[in-house]
Amino acid sequence: PRSVPSLSPQVGSYRDISHESLSLFRLLEPQIEILVLGTGDRVERLHPAVLKQMRACGIAVEVQDTPNACATFNFLTSEKRVAAAGLIPP
Repeated sequence: PRSVPSLSPQVGSYRDISHESLSLFRLLEPQIEILVLGTGDRVERLHPAVLKQMRACGIAVEVQDTPNACATFNFLTSEKRVAAAGLIPP
């Protein structure tokens, strides 16, 4: 049997976003092209290593405040892009 990583949806703030917390997005089939992350009321910087690890998996990451992340996700899916969103409420 294939080992499945432990998935924790416990992301309360942008500080909780890590390589591990994003593991679910790396498991999706078909593989997503872009992950849109909404970091609440304002855009927050993520650790560069997290972004680099996602790029190494072939997934681009767009970090925005949550309202704009919702709009970006909707636009991407309307364009038939394979996208996912991780959203922290504002």
